[in-house]
Amino acid sequence: MTAVSKVAVVGSGVAGLAAAIQLAKAGVAVDLFEAKPELSILGSGITLQGNALRAFDALGAWDDIRAAGYPFVGLTLRAPGPGAPAVAELPDVKSGGPDYPSTMGMPRPELARILLEHAVAAGASVHFGSRITGLDTSDDSSVGVVIDGEPFDRYDLVIGADGLNSTVRQLIGMDTKPETTGMGIWRTFVSRPASVERSELYYGGPMYIAGYTPTSEDTMYAFLVEKAQDRVGVTDQEAARIMIEESRAYDGPWNDIRADLEAGATANYTWFTKHLVEGAWNRGRVVIIGDAAHSCPPTIAQGAAQGLEDAVVLTELLVAHDAVDESLWREFHERRVPRAAAVVEASVQLGQWQIDGDRDADAGGLIFGIAQKMAVPA
Repeated sequence: MTAVSKVAVVGSGVAGLAAAIQLAKAGVAVDLFEAKPELSILGSGITLQGNALRAFDALGAWDDIRAAGYPFVGLTLRAPGPGAPAVAELPDVKSGGPDYPSTMGMPRPELARILLEHAVAAGASVHFGSRITGLDTSDDSSVGVVIDGEPFDRYDLVIGADGLNSTVRQLIGMDTKPETTGMGIWRTFVSRPASVERSELYYGGPMYIAGYTPTSEDTMYAFLVEKAQDRVGVTDQEAARIMIEESRAYDGPWNDIRADLEAGATANYTWFTKHLVEGAWNRGRVVIIGDAAHSCPPTIAQGAAQGLEDAVVLTELLVAHDAVDESLWREFHERRVPRAAAVVEASVQLGQWQIDGDRDADAGGLIFGIAQKMAVPA
């Protein structure tokens, strides 16, 4: 017997879809609400480390995701300047265990599509264009969900997986909000040169970090991390031009990236953020997970992975326990809050070293160390 029989999930990101898949597979009736009219097809690529791949296997989606992505081994650190000389080769750390590649890149839209298909196949009902506007918590045994101003239904549990600016987080009175870290990132999705077979990062030069990750046999995504700036109102043409000019100091595959931008590849810009809801992530029968509960800069590629782990641990406990009670919440928070906090801290620290100009900081060592920690199941 599961602790719940009927659950509402808010948000169709990685964490929300993962929770919907696991609960629906266990026979729980799941309604997933997404404010957008359809699954977002925007986005460049995503880097997924072994602990994320292990979570996908738990969902039953690993075979499809592996087929759509580009697995690879290790990480290369390069210097700016002619020839883009390699300065370090970080070893293969299989943070998901021996059964999975150390790392994989894939297009974000493909990941979203695959997870949505698995959620629907498992039996979850997905409601696009449905914005949550209220929660009725007057009854201790259930939660009423209000969609677009109208009561929709009551549930044993509501899972808020609705991202950085979570409405669910606000509705249950949590004041924590994402803060900028002082960094901004340009991203683009381009063709993959044959020479790019793994993630490569460039430290030094005009940018804090420059890099790229292969996402398929034919594609990769590239990024430049700079001091956060107000880029509101920048046109597509201006965005591409800025990324071209700011990457001039980087050689090697960056020449191919600039050629694709010249030919019409688009670029987008966002700021890095950080936050962690301290203490309990639930208020009664409403809980937040993923970016709603914590966010970190993508400096160690753990944002999506931590949201996945939130979902896997939460649903594991909901299936194993007989009731939504304090023992369930205590175990959930003991397993998830310290781990998420460590990832947020490490991600921010790596970026802060770059902002402070600490050229002696062991960036590679930090990345390697956190990868080893992620090898321990959540």
